[in-house]
Amino acid sequence: MIGREIIFPGKGVFALAASGDSGPLGRNEVRGRTLATLVSPGTELAWAMGENFPIRPGYAAVFEAEECGADVRDVAAGTRLFCMGPHRSFQQVDVRYTLPVPDGMTAQTAAIARLVGVSMTTLMTTRARPGDGVVICGAGPVGYLAAHIFGHAGYDVHVVEPDATRRRQAEASGLATHAAMPLDDPLLAGRVALVADCSGHEQAVLDGCRIVRQHGEVVMIGVPWHRRTEIHAHEILQAVFTNFVVLRSGWEWELPLLSRGFKWEELLEGYNNSAQSIFSGFRRALKWLAEGRIPLDGLVRTLSPGDPQALYGMLQARAIEEPFVVLDWREL
Repeated sequence: MIGREIIFPGKGVFALAASGDSGPLGRNEVRGRTLATLVSPGTELAWAMGENFPIRPGYAAVFEAEECGADVRDVAAGTRLFCMGPHRSFQQVDVRYTLPVPDGMTAQTAAIARLVGVSMTTLMTTRARPGDGVVICGAGPVGYLAAHIFGHAGYDVHVVEPDATRRRQAEASGLATHAAMPLDDPLLAGRVALVADCSGHEQAVLDGCRIVRQHGEVVMIGVPWHRRTEIHAHEILQAVFTNFVVLRSGWEWELPLLSRGFKWEELLEGYNNSAQSIFSGFRRALKWLAEGRIPLDGLVRTLSPGDPQALYGMLQARAIEEPFVVLDWREL
């Protein structure tokens, strides 16, 4: 199958081009037309300013199954599926790495489950327990979703966001917010169990190390794409040492993609016996989105993929106020 896809052919250049032939359909694969893909602005704009091209961006898609491989079961034509697919007019993927979209959910909403998964790994691995205080740094797309899933899981959540628009959006959804880290708040200072930094800002990491309780966690979910301050490493090291902080990566791929139990006849293919996985997190995200537990009203901008240069230009200029940008491929 040949379709159309977004491609970054060079630095700061964004185009819609013909995609390569996908080749024959594998026995375990499913293929169909894309309904929607989700833009991850921070990641994709960083890729666009890199050095290695061409780049075919995107990692969240919802598509409608049209063809199934010989070994695919329980997927009928017309079934809407979520996958980690690129900005392309069709998807072709191993059925193991897909999930059915809940009835009644729009493709645009389902695609957002991918960004929920970024912080879902931290929720599934943290030592903090429901009822504990959690501070989320940054109310961009990932931080906003992180705040809501931790809140839904029973944590006492506070969001730190210096941007007034993002703070207003978070407050309108019911979240408690602060313009700066509340280091002088006696109800939070030294009592927070977990700080999840979704900003990638070194000041947020340092402040997080200062506000957590002894042996509390500071998890770096946001990518530190570039240096923002003149903070020296010694300041962070001192805060970690004197407060016994557990400072760790928020690497979303810490968990396996799928849980796999032990089977003697499949021993050489490996097993992990993990109670949680990336796709169990996606499944939970889709369920919570379907139940309306993550408010999205007024926060999603749906655009056409027809003019990528204009689309990414708006993102670079911060001309889109909504935190979530979804591309509707049905318009093509």
